[in-house]
Amino acid sequence: MSGFLLAQVLTGLANAGALFMVASGLSLIFGVTRIVNLAHGSFYMIGAYIGYSLIQVLPGIVGFWLAILLAGIVVGLVGLLVELIVLRPVYKAPELFQLVATFGVILVFQDLTLMIWGPEDLLGPRAPGLRGVIFILGEPIPKYDIALLIITPIVAFLLWYLISRTRVGILVRAATQDREMVGALGVNQAWLFSGVFALGTALAGLGGALQLPKGGADLLMDFNILTSVFVVVVIGGMGSLPGAYLAAVIISVVNVFGVTFLPQSTLVMIFVVMVLVLMIRPYGLLGREEGAGEHGQVGEPELPFRPATPKTKIWVTLGLILLAMLPLYGSNFTQILAIDILVFCLFAASLHFLLGICGLVSFGHAAYFGGGAYAAALLLTHTGAPMEIAFILAPIGAALAALVVGLICLRLTGVYFAMLTLAFSQLLWSLVFQWGEVTGGDDGLVNIWPAEWLKPTEIYFYFAFILCVGGILFLRHVAHSPFGYALRGARDNEVRAESTGIHAQRLRWLAFILAGTMAGLAGGLFVFSKGSVFPNELEIARSFDALIVVFLGGVKTLTGGVVGGAFFKGVEEILTRFEYWRLAFGCLIIIVVIFAPQGIVGTLRKVYDDRVRHRA
Repeated sequence: MSGFLLAQVLTGLANAGALFMVASGLSLIFGVTRIVNLAHGSFYMIGAYIGYSLIQVLPGIVGFWLAILLAGIVVGLVGLLVELIVLRPVYKAPELFQLVATFGVILVFQDLTLMIWGPEDLLGPRAPGLRGVIFILGEPIPKYDIALLIITPIVAFLLWYLISRTRVGILVRAATQDREMVGALGVNQAWLFSGVFALGTALAGLGGALQLPKGGADLLMDFNILTSVFVVVVIGGMGSLPGAYLAAVIISVVNVFGVTFLPQSTLVMIFVVMVLVLMIRPYGLLGREEGAGEHGQVGEPELPFRPATPKTKIWVTLGLILLAMLPLYGSNFTQILAIDILVFCLFAASLHFLLGICGLVSFGHAAYFGGGAYAAALLLTHTGAPMEIAFILAPIGAALAALVVGLICLRLTGVYFAMLTLAFSQLLWSLVFQWGEVTGGDDGLVNIWPAEWLKPTEIYFYFAFILCVGGILFLRHVAHSPFGYALRGARDNEVRAESTGIHAQRLRWLAFILAGTMAGLAGGLFVFSKGSVFPNELEIARSFDALIVVFLGGVKTLTGGVVGGAFFKGVEEILTRFEYWRLAFGCLIIIVVIFAPQGIVGTLRKVYDDRVRHRA
């Protein structure tokens, strides 16, 4: 039994190697640049592909390890180009606006990888001289796992030495603590950021190449690793390299034992660990408490939220009338597309309410969209309840989930708040994914159709139109109510707001519940329009979709979520007809971020105000 346990621990430690490489790079980048780099998994993926190609042309043991090293270096150079071309122009924008740029990079890399290496999965080559197993206490251990057990501490030591014993490391640590002071001392922050980003991406590429003999290369690697990396970085503490190593070991060992003893709860366990750690140590095992104004800002509103002008109200009314007449002149497909856009706009508007009005950045808002959809689908599937009752449960179920999650998460702020919302969202996703007897697992729940009176497309269109438009207008009304003004006051200056008698935390909690309720309403409309629901509606990608459209539309405007949602879904519908649509869409997102960092609505509004002032 002792040999078996030792074998499990050694396997976990070996698996922690590649995970630590990627997580340490992400932690390093965040610690200095404050970029939550969504594209980090993409660098891991291209590291695997580049490593595979180099191994084919560099034979032998020396060639194999040289190919691994060169893969990391090449990926670091690619990361440097991305930082110079995409990220450097938006460093002056609020920190989390850069999420949008890195999301665009993901789409670009996905299609470039497809163009260069094709759609087929690549089987990882065996490491020369390390094939087969050795026996420890009677248990077989792959020789390559032993090699990883040696390599990972060496890389960790080299990183520690770089950060702790060199001038470059001193500057990196200083930038992590106080970037403004480093700049005041005459250090070129731009090149420091570039160097750190290149090093972080090189580590991701090295991790991707190192795992080739254990897993190969495929086009889903980027998102598959991203969730685990975020878990490791958050558990260890954002910006802490020792914390990343400790967390990678913990998660890998827990995962190995989970596969062995509780295979049906493997995914759940790592997110339970994440939630427990953040509830006990809100800033991770070895992280530090964030200072005022750090991490996850969306920026102060340069222009105040203001009610629509009479002219704007007239144009919006005319637009809604034209949309309401769609069944008279539009095809069945056009109506279905309009329903999808309306539902997504309501979902985005609910997240925008949190971001713009409350200043709360949630990475797990899909929990309430997908949770509402599943609440309705589960009631309909397992009880045979009428559609009307099941539909009502969608926003109610999402509201109850938001009530509990908000009560726990609102103890934190900034990126740590965002990461804890992500943890709860992924916990819900893992439950749905692995509890197949109830939720259908990966097969989802199907035949979730609306009542007979709602089945004609034009009738369901009006049903969705009334609820989505009504929900968006209600959120806008709340934003201009005393409750909304109190939320904005707490967002801009919590101390001053508290001194006037505003209970900031209670208001944010109520706002969090309201946003979750509206997301659940969107989820209920979604599941009955599609007739099915699958776990991907709860995934991290769905939450990031909503974040992207809010930033694209403009956080500092009340209509940003709606406009961003319509733009995102509309452009996606057009571009998906082409083979390499992700490449075009990613480039379009990057262009918008660089040239319109205030978002589509914010930029148009600024141009309009500038023209008015110029005429005056």
